Amino acid sequence: MAKAPRSKKTAPKSPAEDSEFALHSLQDAFEQDSRFKASKEQLLDFYKQMLLIRRFEERAGQLYGLGLIGGFCHLYIGQEAVAIGLQSALDGDKDSVITGYRDHGHMLAYGIDPKVIMAELTGREAGISKGKGGSMHMFSTEHKFYGGHGIVGAQVSLGGGLALAHQYNDDGGFCLAYFGDGAANQGQVYETMNMAALWKLPIVFVVENNQYAMGTAVGRSSAETEFHRRGTAFRIPGMDVNGMDVLEVRQAAEIAFKHVREGKGPVLMECNTYRYRGHSMSDPAKYRTREEVQDIREHKDPIEAIKKVLLENGSTEDELKAIDKEIRKTVTEAADFAESSPEPEPGELYTDVLVGEY
Repeated sequence: MAKAPRSKKTAPKSPAEDSEFALHSLQDAFEQDSRFKASKEQLLDFYKQMLLIRRFEERAGQLYGLGLIGGFCHLYIGQEAVAIGLQSALDGDKDSVITGYRDHGHMLAYGIDPKVIMAELTGREAGISKGKGGSMHMFSTEHKFYGGHGIVGAQVSLGGGLALAHQYNDDGGFCLAYFGDGAANQGQVYETMNMAALWKLPIVFVVENNQYAMGTAVGRSSAETEFHRRGTAFRIPGMDVNGMDVLEVRQAAEIAFKHVREGKGPVLMECNTYRYRGHSMSDPAKYRTREEVQDIREHKDPIEAIKKVLLENGSTEDELKAIDKEIRKTVTEAADFAESSPEPEPGELYTDVLVGEY
């Protein structure tokens, strides 16, 4: 028996039938004006924040080598423009952030004290998660930062829940949910995208495509390597962004965040970036050549790029060297604080297991 066609009169209106919906509208708007027009003060702030992440992560790598950081440690060196470009455009009182286990940079981008982050890395009582989370499980409800998650792709569906909470509470905020190119092939990512599109949840999905899912190049692991297209099946507009340019990332954030705040549903943003170190500190990264890494460092480094813009806008080499010196001092103080802080008391193992007392 032939199946009766669905009545257009009773069927809900889909985005494909909506004349005002254009899947490429955000990318088109972005390409017309792809660089954020930052003031000199903003440029300096971007430079300081990215340099803080760089110097902090370099020191974290040293502490790991000395055995002061245990377990896994995934550094953010090379990807600084993504976290700073996006999170500088957030409303800290309303918006939430969730990410995977390469999370130190995202916490620093919030302006959280480097001392409590370094103390967490070294498993100390003064750490932001009381030394119980370590490198992979940073957390701060005060800043609406919900992790730091070790399970690949798990943060995306949790981000969908955060977005639903924003919508339910009508608080005007949205969720910024980061994941990597490796997590992009996880099933829960697409389940979340489907629900987010159906319910027009306020969420921006951000693929930090650093080109290697652990040790596998994206071309070997993904049939579709243009990750911003992955939302097409769910009618989610995508954006393709140069994640090595903080001004491009910030401009993309302006466009995407406005779309979501207006109640138009989710956005999928791909930030093409690069990590200079291995997947984690235990990864020798033999799957790529030194020449490849050096080429990126010399020609596409996000900090050198913003430094060049600053010099063109009147800053001097001496001014920028003074900033670097001050940031190195801040990072040294953070490391010293962490090393001198006590470890948690044994009884701390039994706290924060459940919400409330038991």
